[in-house]
Amino acid sequence: MSGAGELAGLDAERRGWVEDAWRQVTGDRLRELITGLVDIPSPTGDEGPLAEHIAATLTAAGCRATVQPLDDRQANAWARLSGDGTGPDLMLYAPIDTLTVGEESEDLPWIGPELRDDMRPRATVHDDLVVGLGASNPKGHAACVMMAAEAIALAGIPLTGDLVAAFGAGGMPTNARPGSTRINTGQGAGCSYLLEQGVWTDYALIAKPGWTVSWDEVGLVWFEVTVHGTHTYVGSRHRLPYDNPVARAGEVARHLEEWFVEYADRHTSGTVAPQGIVSSIQGGWPRMAAVTPASCTLMVDLRIAPDTTPMQAKREFLAAIDTLREKNPGIHVDAEMVLAIPGTRTDPDSWICRSATASWAAFEGREHEVIRGNSGATDANILRGRGIPTVRVGMPKVTDSLFDIDFARGMNTVSVRAMEKLTRHLIRTAIDTVTRSRAEVASLSEGTTA
Repeated sequence: MSGAGELAGLDAERRGWVEDAWRQVTGDRLRELITGLVDIPSPTGDEGPLAEHIAATLTAAGCRATVQPLDDRQANAWARLSGDGTGPDLMLYAPIDTLTVGEESEDLPWIGPELRDDMRPRATVHDDLVVGLGASNPKGHAACVMMAAEAIALAGIPLTGDLVAAFGAGGMPTNARPGSTRINTGQGAGCSYLLEQGVWTDYALIAKPGWTVSWDEVGLVWFEVTVHGTHTYVGSRHRLPYDNPVARAGEVARHLEEWFVEYADRHTSGTVAPQGIVSSIQGGWPRMAAVTPASCTLMVDLRIAPDTTPMQAKREFLAAIDTLREKNPGIHVDAEMVLAIPGTRTDPDSWICRSATASWAAFEGREHEVIRGNSGATDANILRGRGIPTVRVGMPKVTDSLFDIDFARGMNTVSVRAMEKLTRHLIRTAIDTVTRSRAEVASLSEGTTA
């Protein structure tokens, strides 16, 4: 059990409730929850089996849980602990899909020369660490939400508002994988559907990486950039007009990669530093190396600050393409915006922000530390964009490890001790919210948390 410092700022009654719930949180239970999640594959578009597992697990813990299908393969899960109706409702939310699949046929060679053990949907335990596809992001965070809901349910705490634990499909920044009947399986599809079907609350807290309380984050726009050229034959290169769009695409990518740095400098403000990348290139016939294609396509992900609209970003990006044409008159290129999710911000004086930061400060014994320079987007944008004040709280990336931590291993390695700390934070913030009256929360939002 933690020290009294982590309860600082709470009245005696809520201290007791929080301690009652914390007693239900153990490393063994968290380890059991996370291994159960990792061992069920859930690539974007195929979260159905994992959603069923989550709902069944929470039902066994005394929560009223359900599976919410989007189609025959994709599903959300959510559970509700009902209050007496006098307080605000709070959603603890986590996505459940993994960015990669865990199979050679889809992940190689793009993820690397081989599929390491941490890249597969199979959990392995190394003392405090659990390793496996998505063990930290998103499944470690989802396990913390499950544990928080389970602990509050088992503690039998009298709630005024409803506590909803929600687990969304399609939270990763991706479109559909091959074989899907729906294009929009990612980019917050599950979160949007959850809200459209009436699973709504007054406030939300999303569990995603980063041991801080974030109230704003970037959005994103995607562009399809087409570089045009001439379809010709290697044997005729010296006799016919030659304009290879594959070679031109390299020039376009280099120009954009340099422009992204300038763009980030111009738009860095508050806690965000929106970045951009050229992510893929497609063109030509791999089976026919003797000819050039008539066009080559690049995909671009450009992150946008909360104060930048998708249309503003589109015009700025097209202006960068115009500058490229002016500098290189021989390049024929055009661009189309093919996806847009605005960045969002919650008022730092909102109740959920005040409560979550007070909890963080109590755990750390110091004033809340804001992490700046962020360029990651989550379903928090979907929640805020629909009008639900939302903050993001999560675990730091594992750095003290038996392995070298690269991007993939950082997603796939979680510390059980860190999970326990995040779970206690979620419990404290939840109890601080759904045991108050709506009038009390409104009053405290204008002053300071009690």
